Amino acid sequence: MKSDLFSSEHMAQQAPVPGMTLQNAKSIKYTVDGEMHARQGSMIAFRGDLRFERKGQGIGGMLKRAVTGEGLALMAVTGQGEAWFAHEAASCFIVEMEQGDVLTVNGRNVLCFDASLSYEIKTVKGAGMTGGGLFNSVFSGSGKLGLVCDGQPVVIPVTAQQPVYVDTDAVVGWSAQLSTSLHRSQSFGSMVRGGSGEAVQLMLQGEGFVIVRPSELKSEKSSSS
Repeated sequence: MKSDLFSSEHMAQQAPVPGMTLQNAKSIKYTVDGEMHARQGSMIAFRGDLRFERKGQGIGGMLKRAVTGEGLALMAVTGQGEAWFAHEAASCFIVEMEQGDVLTVNGRNVLCFDASLSYEIKTVKGAGMTGGGLFNSVFSGSGKLGLVCDGQPVVIPVTAQQPVYVDTDAVVGWSAQLSTSLHRSQSFGSMVRGGSGEAVQLMLQGEGFVIVRPSELKSEKSSSS
């Protein structure tokens, strides 16, 4: 049987070492030797002796159930084998974090991550009850974090002299040392008259970067997992 489908570009290869790699622009491959964490329902294939377990927040080292504004929940993947992860054909990216790095990420953009990373769910300071920016996952420690983005992301530097204003429905994440607050770009009178549809943004100040996606929030498909 012959086809471009069977070219090396599409063929899954055995990984030489455990851990996370990009299978292609739309999926991440993880060679598991122990434990890793992933978004519930994101596994698209696996081989080997692997167990997938959703766990609620609890005690005794149980995996916290990370609930964000989008209702994201995580699962533990344990054992030895290979697993592939994706989410609705979104673009995939791997962030390598080192000790001392702290990244805050919108929960809807988390795909999978090393068990060596620490994370906690925090409310975004100054964001109030806004759509995409209410709860974020704050990651720290040393390890790899797999992210998904609807389209190709834009990374914008933030400086003390030049804050950045982002749509809360488009923001993917930012360096955690930045301060956040709400910025109103329309007057009350303009909003009463209909406005531009871009009334309030999240303002980021300090030294760092912010990641945004080239689209606003779409209604998420209900998870079948």
